[in-house]
Amino acid sequence: MTADLISDLIALEGAGCRVMELDQRREGPVAGGGQVLVGVHRTGPLPASGLDAFDILLSAAPDPPRPWTGVASDRLDAVIADLEARVAAQPAAAGVAAQILRMTLALDFGQALQLESLAYSTLLRSRGFQAWRASRPARDRADQEPRVLMTMEGGTLSICLNRPAARNAFDAAMRDALCEALDFARVHPEAPPVALSGQGGAFSAGGDLNEFGKAVDPAEAHLIRTLRSPASLVRALGDRLTVHLHGDCIGAGIEVPAAGSRVTGRTGTVCRLPEVSMGLIPGAGGTASIPRRIGRHRAAYMAISGAPIDLATALDWGLVDAEIT
Repeated sequence: MTADLISDLIALEGAGCRVMELDQRREGPVAGGGQVLVGVHRTGPLPASGLDAFDILLSAAPDPPRPWTGVASDRLDAVIADLEARVAAQPAAAGVAAQILRMTLALDFGQALQLESLAYSTLLRSRGFQAWRASRPARDRADQEPRVLMTMEGGTLSICLNRPAARNAFDAAMRDALCEALDFARVHPEAPPVALSGQGGAFSAGGDLNEFGKAVDPAEAHLIRTLRSPASLVRALGDRLTVHLHGDCIGAGIEVPAAGSRVTGRTGTVCRLPEVSMGLIPGAGGTASIPRRIGRHRAAYMAISGAPIDLATALDWGLVDAEIT
């Protein structure tokens, strides 16, 4: 996207970031297009109407309820400036993320996955992503270990991500192995309880950055993503599955678990969605799974800010169900 075109889109309110102080609002914004709409509450009662038009809602109130994201009053301006800078750096990805998150909860889970994948494939050919890819040359990894380990322990089928040297980064081999293990669990004649965990210091650092953008045909990549979707299989397992998080849970490392009916986390668990900063959107099911746990406004904050969400916040929001030791 050229600088002149993006400037025109921002001028037409078709891209960029618009911040509205709700304490001073006289009339609501019109939602739509690729502009990210941020509502800010500083003092007084929390507004209770007209909130659906916004993509992100920030409040300085202590412990504001959903759909608000609470920010300490002395940090509020810095958080707003950071959001504006992140949208300015990747306006197409931020705008597409906002658009997808406005629609996702109106769809069933499978349709929401398809919508996400179509948008992700579009962004793979965007200038924003191509610039990020050029700034970070891919390198091949030589690791050959089995990507997923599966054992039966005390009547529970244990599925464990097994790429600890790469912090369990999802490459195509891990995606396929995880899909095979989850599908095996889904059709198991005894329908045992299933536990999903990760080896090493992190549950998963997300998608393997070395594979981002390698697909020759984005349309074919879309069809593969919708055919081989760990998030879809995690959701299909329902209350049979418990996901055990620890350490970094980045990108796919929280998008896939969030599709589960029960998610636990150890002390030190941190969740983050970095894809918009790369010129993409969450592409492992996160725009479908995460809003269904925490609402679309908080999901948009996670995706567009890229901010780390600690375990206490994840528990408070419902991104994680319980803490374990």
